[in-house]
Amino acid sequence: MNDSQFEPKPQLMFSALNTLQRSRIGIFDSGVGALTVLRELYRQLPNESILYFSDTARLPYGNRSQAEISQFVREILSWMVQQGVKMVIMACNTGSALALETVRSEFDIPILGVILPGARAAVQQGKRIGVIATPATANSNAYQQAIQEINPMVDVWEVGCPELVPLIESNRVNDPYTRKMIQEYLAPLIEQQIDTLVYGCTHYPLLSPVIRSILSRSVRLIDPAVHVVAAAARELELLGLRNMRTAMPTQFYVSGCPATFAQLSVQWLGCTPIVEQVDVTTTIRPPKSLELAERSSNL
Repeated sequence: MNDSQFEPKPQLMFSALNTLQRSRIGIFDSGVGALTVLRELYRQLPNESILYFSDTARLPYGNRSQAEISQFVREILSWMVQQGVKMVIMACNTGSALALETVRSEFDIPILGVILPGARAAVQQGKRIGVIATPATANSNAYQQAIQEINPMVDVWEVGCPELVPLIESNRVNDPYTRKMIQEYLAPLIEQQIDTLVYGCTHYPLLSPVIRSILSRSVRLIDPAVHVVAAAARELELLGLRNMRTAMPTQFYVSGCPATFAQLSVQWLGCTPIVEQVDVTTTIRPPKSLELAERSSNL
């Protein structure tokens, strides 16, 4: 018997790789915050197809426990694996802070978080760094730890901003009350004479015009979305998974009301997305050893 019959056929390997390259990148957040990452994907990786999920039924994440966040993230990742994604960007600082390291060991796909890319960018820009984030992210000290691991000489202050995500999700970006709350949250950072501000939540770049009008022009603003997508581009290149063909239309899914999400997101997307509702809590996560085989069978 000729052993060569059991060797992988080059044409089959090429076909599988080509199909995997065409697979989507999954991104998720608790709400519309991941739109800031989606816009960067469109800008930096225009050939990549995207699967977008917003967990609007369980919004906001910022006041949840670590156990709850970890469970939510597992459910979302399990569903995305079943959809055949080739990579996931966790476009949620709270999830990145509380669950990323745990779930990376549980799934066989590349999973990128926003905190480390944001921390690296901040250290390159300043020495007195402020971070505005959800209470869960701020309480985790994830940004402070990441920044000071890179450069222990940098000073870092983190401020929890519990009202900002609900205000954004309620379409109150330009509300005078929103400006008042931003001023209150920024006050201790301004007092510390920060030279750099990190958006520790993917929702917050949507408040950039208001934040910029309050801070000194000398304060540099860091949007981790820009840097996590750059990291994703490098990872795709390293793994040979960059898609060089035309991207397929983005698929939008939410756990809550599709119409509400579509109406809220149109101002930042420039069009009204087609949005479907999905219940990710019914997804059964396969054993890790079976995930790669399952993804291959979906190709």
